[in-house]
Amino acid sequence: MFDDRLFRPGAAPSPEDRDRPSVRAALNAAMREEMRRDPLVFQMGEDIALASPFGVTSGLAAEFGRERIRDAPCSEVAVLGAAVGAAIGGMRPIVEFQFGDFLSVAIDQLTHQAAMLRYLTGGQVKVPLVVRLPCGAGQGAGSQHSQSLYSWFVHAPGIKVVLPATAMDAKGLMKTAIRDDNPVLVFEHKQLYRSRWPVTAEYADPEFVIPFGRAAIRRTGHDVTVVATLTLLHHTLAVADALADEGISVEVIDPRTLVPLDTATIVDSVRRTGRLLVVDEAYLPCGIQGEVMALVVERAFDALKAAPRRLGNPGVPVPFAPPLEAAVIPDARRIAEAIRALVGRA
Repeated sequence: MFDDRLFRPGAAPSPEDRDRPSVRAALNAAMREEMRRDPLVFQMGEDIALASPFGVTSGLAAEFGRERIRDAPCSEVAVLGAAVGAAIGGMRPIVEFQFGDFLSVAIDQLTHQAAMLRYLTGGQVKVPLVVRLPCGAGQGAGSQHSQSLYSWFVHAPGIKVVLPATAMDAKGLMKTAIRDDNPVLVFEHKQLYRSRWPVTAEYADPEFVIPFGRAAIRRTGHDVTVVATLTLLHHTLAVADALADEGISVEVIDPRTLVPLDTATIVDSVRRTGRLLVVDEAYLPCGIQGEVMALVVERAFDALKAAPRRLGNPGVPVPFAPPLEAAVIPDARRIAEAIRALVGRA
């Protein structure tokens, strides 16, 4: 049913994909263009100047120098604290953590300082800060390097949360994040870095941006709405193609940003289909899946033909062993089973 070639580490691109930008290249292009446009933009992170961990910042130090592409010590507290101070002082820092899991080390600098300062000063202080966070499972990286923790930060007021799933979105959303005057967390799924995608002519425009708070309807349908993010978006699209042969029509929505969340697009879709499935790698307890379900129940309960469903990590550390890791992360089979159950085809 599902060909995971796009997401296999080290997989060579197919001939038709070779000329398409990867998510990694799209993020690099976005930061390069914004650093050319605005001399106040600079970057800090571990090994980003000479040995970029995932290759996203490759080549930037050669163009902009080590003052603007700064290697930082292995201290998330120090790096994020310095970036918050720089942002308050008028700079526009981009911070890269080698793994998004480590943002928990510096949560005070983010949630108690950066996120609140604009509110506490009545808008007098801006904190234009971007934090790039490689996230997600699927590479056997172990419990402390495989989490998807964005639900934590959706809960914290004052922070914007971005989840790009294609090259177009990676570039357009990153540029919007850099230009924003508030703290923005960009969660980048590690399995998507190498994946390549078709783009439109807009991609080459240095002024191409994607506004926050606008979901993308990746596939239209009339039997069930599936809200999915990052790699699971692409799994869901593959499932939707397969289920079409069974006569099941699936509408697939990519929220793109969780804060702000395009609630209207999701609710309107559920009003048309009458069914909802939310698919994400986040932990299910108090996860973003439950928040989306709650919003739909509050605003479109009368349209529901079946109880909404959710898929995600059941609430356990992501295992190191690949078979165990696969057991706790939703896959194409479980997505298909949930959709069939929603439409009464189980």
